[in-house]
Amino acid sequence: MKLYKLIYIALFVFPLSLLAQEETDTIAPVEIEYEKPAFESTGLIDNQTDRVFSKGTIEFIMNHRFGLVTGTNDMIGVWGATNIRIALSYAVTDRITVGFGSTKDSRLQDFNLKTAIFKQTKNDKMPFNLTYYGNWTVNASPKEGFYHTSDRWSFYNQLIISRKVSKTISFQIAPSYSHYNRVDKAIKNDMAAFSAGGRYMFIPDISLIVDATTPLMKYEQSTPKPGFGIGLEYSAVQHAFQLFISNSKGIVNQQNIMYNSNDFFDGEFMIGFNITKSW
Repeated sequence: MKLYKLIYIALFVFPLSLLAQEETDTIAPVEIEYEKPAFESTGLIDNQTDRVFSKGTIEFIMNHRFGLVTGTNDMIGVWGATNIRIALSYAVTDRITVGFGSTKDSRLQDFNLKTAIFKQTKNDKMPFNLTYYGNWTVNASPKEGFYHTSDRWSFYNQLIISRKVSKTISFQIAPSYSHYNRVDKAIKNDMAAFSAGGRYMFIPDISLIVDATTPLMKYEQSTPKPGFGIGLEYSAVQHAFQLFISNSKGIVNQQNIMYNSNDFFDGEFMIGFNITKSW
């Protein structure tokens, strides 16, 4: 009788021990922890950043450039000719944002897309962010000078490689390619460029920001000047404010890259600011 009991206990306990062993050997999947975006704002003076908001977020953007600081009676450019862009964007998913903007100069209407391809992880298995930004822009100026509707269009494509080094330091590099369907004979329809920028938070919520863009191609005439900007950024949970000096007045990326005629280091710059607010 005791033998039957031992056999019964063995048959009952053995499968349970196997099940327990199987559960012990099964490794639960590790959830990927992403690093916070390298930049607080979606823009860095005259360029885009890696920042893509979570699904359902609406962002309002205002970019403003005063006139050139000429040293004359123009109140450091405030009374000069200004340029302004108003825009909205919407996060379709946690990685894809679409938007629309309207710019005063040349009445530019831009449709844009930003996509987070790779995100930096906290364990550094992915050591950087890779983000795509592109826009399709139409010049809505009066009809004179445009023979076909397609003449009004320009396009911009950029890959943004960024890294959050620490809580206070972030940087990015960004190659880009601009195309205009119609240009003057003195220049070409296309321009490759390279941008670099960084952010250093020296006190809580306030950072020093720098942004530079250089064209990589030369024209026989009217080769555009490199863009450069430096300033301060105040950032909070749902908004950011940037105040800076820059020699790029176009605001829309391809216009700055293809047509910038101001030399920052020759004293040709203007005061500008960017405001972003998200809901």
